[in-house]
Amino acid sequence: MAQTHPDPVLQATDVTKRFGGVVAVNGMSLAVHRGEILGLIGPNGAGKTTMFDLLAGSVAVSSGSIRLNGVEVAGSPAHRRIAQGLGRTFQIPRPFAGLTLVENLLIARQHQTGERLWPNFAAWRRIAAEERAARDKARGLLDLVRLSHLAGEPASVLSGGQRKLLELARLLMADPQVILLDEPAAGVNPSLLEVIIDRIRAINAGGVTFLLIEHNIDMVTRLCHRVIVMAQGARLAEGTAAEVARDPRVIEAYLGGAG
Repeated sequence: MAQTHPDPVLQATDVTKRFGGVVAVNGMSLAVHRGEILGLIGPNGAGKTTMFDLLAGSVAVSSGSIRLNGVEVAGSPAHRRIAQGLGRTFQIPRPFAGLTLVENLLIARQHQTGERLWPNFAAWRRIAAEERAARDKARGLLDLVRLSHLAGEPASVLSGGQRKLLELARLLMADPQVILLDEPAAGVNPSLLEVIIDRIRAINAGGVTFLLIEHNIDMVTRLCHRVIVMAQGARLAEGTAAEVARDPRVIEAYLGGAG
């Protein structure tokens, strides 16, 4: 695993989200340190997914602060946060089923000269070079996630676990510093889950920071440096997986149905 750094790369302070009269996230704070894998767990309805939506920018905060590399991003939309180094996966990946795996990755590339009209005529050599580099990068990332043998196949042929790996590779095309992983183990068979765990470790060792929501406690225990527990929209406990598993408040939150 990557060496952690004391300065947070992603920090949320007193974040609250209200949907009408319902408070989904209530004064939640967390700090994700550079290079670590941080787990966010809690019973169903605890507010974890809403917190991810707030961090990623797909939902606006009602109040509070979200800082990425020390810069306030609470008012920035999701596409801008991706450009700033914060990416997010989803529990149910939705690739472009009719496109090949390579094409799915190429769609995610950022800051290409050819995206603007005039350079297509004035700088065609540079655009061609960028296209070759992007395709090489896409193939390299497919190799990283063990999908290179399917590079030319449509995404429709993939299993659920393979789609999660494809989504992870597609996100890596944007060179994120932090990845929010939403239940990477959900619906994945045990053998492919081992591949996902191994690839998360490898990507983390390459310098990418992770914050993950996961109900598979074995996966959390194996991967996460720290774990934060949410219940009823708020922060309940923090520690190693073993420490929070022994915390009476956490036991009550799960067994008592809090959230």
